[in-house]
Amino acid sequence: MIPLPLSIALAHLRSRKRQTLVSVLGVMLGVGVFISISGMMQGFQSYFLSQIVETNPHVVVTDEIRRAAPQPMQLLHPAAAVQISRILPRDPVRGIVGAGAMLDALAAMPGLSAAPTLRGQMILRRAGRDYAVTALGVDPVRELRVTSLERDMRQGSLAALGTRPDGVVIGSGLADKMGATLGDTLAVATTAGGESTLRVVGIFHTGLEQQDTGQVYVALARQQSMQGRPRVVNEIHVRLDDIGRSIPVAAMIEGRWGFKAAPWEETYARILSVFVLQNAIIFSTTGSILVVAGFGIFNIISTVVMEKARDIAIMRSVGMPRGGVVAIFVIEGLVVGVLGMVAGWLLGWGIAAVLRQVPSPGASDPSEKLRVVLSGFTFVLGSAIALASAVGAAWIPARKAARTDPLAIIRGAT
Repeated sequence: MIPLPLSIALAHLRSRKRQTLVSVLGVMLGVGVFISISGMMQGFQSYFLSQIVETNPHVVVTDEIRRAAPQPMQLLHPAAAVQISRILPRDPVRGIVGAGAMLDALAAMPGLSAAPTLRGQMILRRAGRDYAVTALGVDPVRELRVTSLERDMRQGSLAALGTRPDGVVIGSGLADKMGATLGDTLAVATTAGGESTLRVVGIFHTGLEQQDTGQVYVALARQQSMQGRPRVVNEIHVRLDDIGRSIPVAAMIEGRWGFKAAPWEETYARILSVFVLQNAIIFSTTGSILVVAGFGIFNIISTVVMEKARDIAIMRSVGMPRGGVVAIFVIEGLVVGVLGMVAGWLLGWGIAAVLRQVPSPGASDPSEKLRVVLSGFTFVLGSAIALASAVGAAWIPARKAARTDPLAIIRGAT
């Protein structure tokens, strides 16, 4: 048997079918847009992060030191008021000292791969124009273990640097600006004053403009020669089987060898903070649609309360408690919210299915489509906001109806 408050609530909704349908459509639209737009943004973020994480190492060890070592005077008098400034090392050393031993030790650790790198600035010249780029001198065999750049190659390969010491691998954006293709020869000048020529042996496209237009790869030995830094390595790139270990592994490396080790979360902290702000804007914007839908529910129930004032007075006079009156109108709002929520799930899934057929702009593979991630959290959050808005919008006029003096209403009606 249907409980009395539920029976009355359904009767009210059936009597105002058009307004009920409009309110359900409002909730449906809010939930559907919330789910689809949130899924699209999460898909974009996951794609962007995967491009960053897969193309770049998980931990980068550089020849920098986070904090200068304490001076002997500070160690001798730790509690004294000592100020030391303008301290310079007697024999400054450039590069990672003991890089070979560090690489061997890292290679022996399970679930970890490491590759040496010499980063430096370089100017490429072609057709009378100069292009300033960052050059990474790499060991192709080891570098392929710490990056997935090989899968982003449009022409040639990164492995070609092992057979062509004078080779260079450039990004698609830089190649387009220079008008360079596979096999072309480029003039090169470095900050060390050296000049030479390099032949393009590969062109990659990661979808990240900074890399595609401003970063090139050359053989490690050739880079050391052009930069005037023989046998010097200023970066070690580390890749992990479990990316979730990047922070503790970086801390371990830094604590053991003293050189700065930055996990990818630190390297791209600014991008991650932008994602947090982006999510807050998306959730608040799409969530506001659900709040607006709540006003439609408020309008329906407020109208019903005014129209059914005499009925409410009669029910109160025959003994229905205030809580029963409140339950009637809250159930009405809940029914509208649940119907709109379920319809919104279907709408959100449908919009996501359509978005998944749209080509992804800037992707290395022309056949790649937009990524839309429909997570359970998005469904739960959108549903929670919808139901909260519906119940809240119904509770306000329901509370007013429950407080009505039935005797005053009956007297006014007579």
